[in-house]
Amino acid sequence: MSRTLAVRLDNEGDVLLTGPALRALAATTDILDVLVAPSGLAAAELLPEICERLVYPAPWSGFDPPPVDAAATRELVAKLACRGYDRCVVFTSYHQSPLPMALLARLAGIGFVAATSEDYPGSLLSVRHRRPDGLHEVEAALDLAYAAGGRLPAGDDGRPAVQGPLPDVGHLLDDDEPYVVVHPGASVPARALTAEHAGSIVEALRATGWRVVVTGGPGDARLTAPAAARGALDLGGRTSFAELATVLAHAHCVVVGNTGPAHLATAVDTPVVSLFSPVVPAERWAPYGRDVVVLGDQRAACANTRARECPVPGHPCVSEVDAAAVVAAVAGLTTGRAAA
Repeated sequence: MSRTLAVRLDNEGDVLLTGPALRALAATTDILDVLVAPSGLAAAELLPEICERLVYPAPWSGFDPPPVDAAATRELVAKLACRGYDRCVVFTSYHQSPLPMALLARLAGIGFVAATSEDYPGSLLSVRHRRPDGLHEVEAALDLAYAAGGRLPAGDDGRPAVQGPLPDVGHLLDDDEPYVVVHPGASVPARALTAEHAGSIVEALRATGWRVVVTGGPGDARLTAPAAARGALDLGGRTSFAELATVLAHAHCVVVGNTGPAHLATAVDTPVVSLFSPVVPAERWAPYGRDVVVLGDQRAACANTRARECPVPGHPCVSEVDAAAVVAAVAGLTTGRAAA
């Protein structure tokens, strides 16, 4: 019986974008387990074709990485060794190194390790994949999966997707009136909407007849509360990640910054208006869906800086997108799904 370990030690959105590559690996192994960071577990729990989800707080990855924990690292190596994996595929973003994880996989006795690496890997990698230019993160992950022997099954379109059933959220939404979601927050401020800007979008959508639902994480109240005060339902901090998936799945469109819920929206096949801060390139990180409109100045001074705090006063790359342009984009994506 063949066993494969896929690794993505990142946030929820990154894990969702790796989903198609995981399906390609699952189609070529008997058992597929995934190793994720704590910040990616909620997304991993929504992905199909996975047998077991393992968690490790890697000290070399994430927004606020933990200190090195020798005991936890030894425990991880022992756990991986016990599972007897034939193959390990380490997925990373283009600016991350897979080599620390590759070393742990080798210490666990895994004989085949594949990853994308620009750095010399010594004997750590069986397959040293080179990322072709111009690929979206979804496509780059799939390219690595193919290099490691994976293949998408017939009929799989290679797009992010989640498994059902998703939880019921009727108790949160109150009624079945059609709605648009505005999600102003993000894991880093440079990729989020300001409260004032989000509020103006809510107000403009309401003026055209849409019911608006504002969503956000537990720490987003400073954004969701003032935005929702313009006439929207505030679900900030009131949903789990799976419940958020349901809210987005039932929406007619989602207006969102450069953040994980943008990818969750496309994974549940909901149209997205992405107000995309270009601190990372849109061609790699924009929502990967059928119905997506990207707004925002992609040639702004902050482009490709990976800045966490906006380096330009006023956050103009996103904040200068007029609410009327957002409403027009929503209208274009919801033709035939008009507001009541």
